[in-house]
Amino acid sequence: MRSVASSVTVVTTDGPAGRHGATVSAFCSVSADPPTALICLNAGSRIAGLVAANGIFNVNVLPQGATDIAERFAGAHDGAIIDRFDGIECEGGAAPAIAGATVLSCRTVQEMHSGSHRIFVGHVHALYGGVERPLTYLNGAYHSVVPQHIPCE
Repeated sequence: MRSVASSVTVVTTDGPAGRHGATVSAFCSVSADPPTALICLNAGSRIAGLVAANGIFNVNVLPQGATDIAERFAGAHDGAIIDRFDGIECEGGAAPAIAGATVLSCRTVQEMHSGSHRIFVGHVHALYGGVERPLTYLNGAYHSVVPQHIPCE
């Protein structure tokens, strides 16, 4: 699946079970009515357990240039920092919303298992921001989206 380009997102949650965030590429829109999105998380991951327990999550679609945030929430710096959110500007709310990202705030309405992953379907109850150019990931590297202008003949 490395050869399929995807948006780089950080899924965050907070609630009675605790706060956490993780970089996730398996995210997509499901429906416009009602607004619905889904995320796929490794079944054994900390973020999957906390999203299940808290029942809410934010999908933070990172803007180009936010590779440092993507790497931090992927765990690249876990040995050097105690809290992945330390020094990251977040908006208040039920789950952390990373400043500068396009944020979909979701309430879990369905959960299922498939292979090694848990799939969470959430109704989007709020949308913040609006990134013109998102950060993308393809073949093990980060990329920026560049608009293509195709002339009409």
